[in-house]
Amino acid sequence: QVQLVESGGGLVQPGGSLRLSCVASGSTFSSVTMAWYRQAPGKERDLVAAIFRYGGTNYAESVKGRFTISRDNTKNTVYLQMNSVKPEDTAVYYCTGGTNGGVPTYWGQGTQVTVSS
Repeated sequence: QVQLVESGGGLVQPGGSLRLSCVASGSTFSSVTMAWYRQAPGKERDLVAAIFRYGGTNYAESVKGRFTISRDNTKNTVYLQMNSVKPEDTAVYYCTGGTNGGVPTYWGQGTQVTVSS
């Protein structure tokens, strides 16, 4: 069983920055895809960014050029650096680990990000 614990959410002003972190338990962290999803009120849960086993990345169009996903396999941690945030980035952000047929295997509990002045 893998546990994912997110941190770093909070209130940030438009144009500001925030960094989310997700620490994973288990010894297989370095061999699996890690990703961040988000869900805004009344909307579906969508992929924000993913980082693959060998470091390749994938981003939603809405965050390209603003968000950066990275991983530190020595710390079993994945990060989401959020720059130039917008009110529409407001959502609960979830860390995920592993995939099964394209569907994440493990989910964190989520961390709230609110972009507001």
